[in-house]
This record gives sequence, structure tokens and C-alpha cells, in this order.
Amino acid sequence: MRLSKYFLPILKETPSDAAIVSHRLMIRAGMIRQQNSGIYYWLPLGFKILERIKSIVRKNLEQADCIELLMPCIQPADLWKESQRYDSYGKEMLRMIDRHDNSMLFGPTNEEAITDIFRKNIFSYKDIPKNFFHLQWKFRDEIRPRFGIMRGREFLMKDGYSFDLDEESARKSYKKMYITYLKIFKELGLSAIPVRADTGAIGGDLSHEFHIMADTGESQIYFDKKFNDYLAKDEYNFEELQSLYAAADEMHDEKKCNISSENLISKRGIEVGHIFYFGNKYTKIMNAKVLGKNGEQIYPECGSYGIGISRLVAAIIESSHDEKGIIWPSSVSPFTISLINLKPSDEASTKLADEVYERLLALNIEVLYDDKDDSIGAKFATHDLLGFPFQVIVGPKSAALNLVELKTRKTGLKEELSIESLFTNLVQNVY
Repeated sequence: MRLSKYFLPILKETPSDAAIVSHRLMIRAGMIRQQNSGIYYWLPLGFKILERIKSIVRKNLEQADCIELLMPCIQPADLWKESQRYDSYGKEMLRMIDRHDNSMLFGPTNEEAITDIFRKNIFSYKDIPKNFFHLQWKFRDEIRPRFGIMRGREFLMKDGYSFDLDEESARKSYKKMYITYLKIFKELGLSAIPVRADTGAIGGDLSHEFHIMADTGESQIYFDKKFNDYLAKDEYNFEELQSLYAAADEMHDEKKCNISSENLISKRGIEVGHIFYFGNKYTKIMNAKVLGKNGEQIYPECGSYGIGISRLVAAIIESSHDEKGIIWPSSVSPFTISLINLKPSDEASTKLADEVYERLLALNIEVLYDDKDDSIGAKFATHDLLGFPFQVIVGPKSAALNLVELKTRKTGLKEELSIESLFTNLVQNVY
């Protein structure tokens, strides 16, 4: 994509109303703009990152035998009255009346909706286990929206729900999703600490939150430093990880914590995922049952699994940036390369930059080609702010020698290379 044809409203100045790094950088980098309190437009660059994250989440869930569907944003209040959550959920739920005087709501979560789908379509033990998920926008009417998309009112979530015949099978499904979540976050370039958590309004007796360490996190997280070694492995073991101490502040008990002070890490964490096992809480109250092998009626045991897709964008930035801007992990970066033509008016520079651009496209390497007539300083500042993994820089002096400069954004390392060496290097690093 040529920058001259793209829509990327960069801001040079830091927004005065942005209190945390991710909010500031997302606005400055032209990723989002506020529409209303806690509600944002996702501009092309921000939307591209959302799609990257969704793709990684979807791939890992499908590998774990999860089935994607799509549930509506708007739900009938009758479902929530049936589960007895309608009156207890609180003012965060946006409620409305349609033209036929039906009570409706903008879904803050989907336990009732998925149970309704299940009870109307699955009737035999032969058709379970099942694990469904969807990617959908949600709305919770936060009393004080703040920190940009980190705590907005409208947000994109991955919701998943498992149905099993008995508690033993349901807990296996829970463990499988626990491990799958760790794989998802690792592929996103993140190290997520799973901590025991309160089940809250969802219910149940088993729950974990997944936290990304960042100074702006809302929770204080306490965990055994051995987690760092375990999470660096290629494969994860639920029992091994559960043997290590990890708790958020509301669940942390110094008297029960048997980890020595030198081995106990305490950091701020951003919650990006939450999983629950809640048994037959919803299937029983909503009469969602199947026939067992011997004709008995069984209320399936269930789990619920959420990932904050839009919140992950902010969390990644909070954990990966420097004083110049964002540093995207390669797996989620909207473009792999910033191709920077320092002087478009120079014939040699433009000829060489155009050649590099065409070859990158032929290799299906996503590139943002800065062909605009801006100052050199402005170009460097813009692309450091955007934070794509690599910058290929073409200027008059190097172009005359048929050379380019390759900069790695994360390390700042620069190399002057021939065109062939450049593509050999890129192919090795990108593929």
C-alpha cells in the first residue's frame, strides 16, 4: 500500500486527554478516533491489527476443535429473565424496548444465548461434547470509561462455551482451553500469567484470568518467578502450571502464599482473558438437557471462555513500546515493512524504491510504501511511531550505488545492503 493513497491521520502532538501510553500511541498513529465516551472508530490501521489478532485466535481455537458461529449483538430480555440474571446484572447492561414493546438488551455476554441454541438443536449424548465460539462486538455501560479502548463501553470479544456430559469431561475441556489460551497469547508475542480469579456474575467454582504485565495494569499480580521458565516452553502442562502460585490482588493471601519473597514477583497486570467452569448452572435453569445412554436426562456441564480482542491491541502496545512509538510483534503487525523513500523527487531513489516495492508485493510481504514528499525527519518519526518490524530506507546517495538500508525496529540495528542481500535477509526473517 502506498502511503499517499492510504488513510492514516498521524498526529505529531500527544493528545492531552490520553492518560496511558496505548491510548496516546493509538491516537497518534491514526489507529482510532473517539466517537463518543468510551466508543471509538477503528480506522484502517487499527482495524487491520484487529483482523490479525482475530486470525490468530481463530486458528488456535479451531486446532482445539472449537466451532465458530455468530450470535446477535441484541438479545431478548426474556432469556436473561429465564436465567435470573436480568435484574441482578446491573446498570452496565444497556436495555431497550423495541417498537413491539419487547424488552431487549445489548449483550454484555452470551451464556443465555448459547444455551438457547444448544437446547433447541442438541438432544442426545451422541452429539456432545461441543465447544462453540464467536467474535462479536459487545457493550457495557461503564460508569467511567477511560484509558481509550482499554476500558471502553463498546469492545470486541471472543466468547467460547463448552458443553460436556459430566464434570470430569467438562474439567478436561476447561484445561484444554487454559492451554490453548497460553498458546494464543504466545503467538501474539505476549507472556500471559494465568491467575486464580473470582467467578463474578458468570458463576461457578473454577476460574482463571490471564494477565499481561504492564505498568498501567489495573490489578496487582503475584506469581512464582518459575512461571517465566514454564511459559518459555514449547508445550504446556496444566498440572505443572497449577502447582505454581499465581493470584490477582483480590485473591492474594500473604498467609497462604508459600513462596519466598525473592521468588515471588509482584507486577501490575492487564486482564486480556478470563475462563470459567460453572457446571450446569445455565443448562439446568434453562432446561437444556440431552438423553443419556440409558435414556436418562442429563443437564450438560459447561465452561465459558473470553478473550478481549480489542483490549489486546492496547495491551500489546503497553507491553511493547519505547520513547519513539510502538514496537509490534511480527505476528500482529499491520505491515511487515515500512518502505521509506527519503526523496521522491530524486529519480534514482524513486526508481529503486519502486523496484523494491514491486518485489515485496510479489513475495506477498505486506509493505507500507512512504512515497510522500515529507521531510526526512518527519518520515523517520512517523515510521518509528508506527512500529512495523522492519524499515527499508532508500535515499539518493545509497540509490546511486544500488544500495538500501535495512533497520530492525525492535533493536534499532541498521545494515546497508544490496538489493539481493536485502531480499535474502527479508525472506529468512519473514518466512
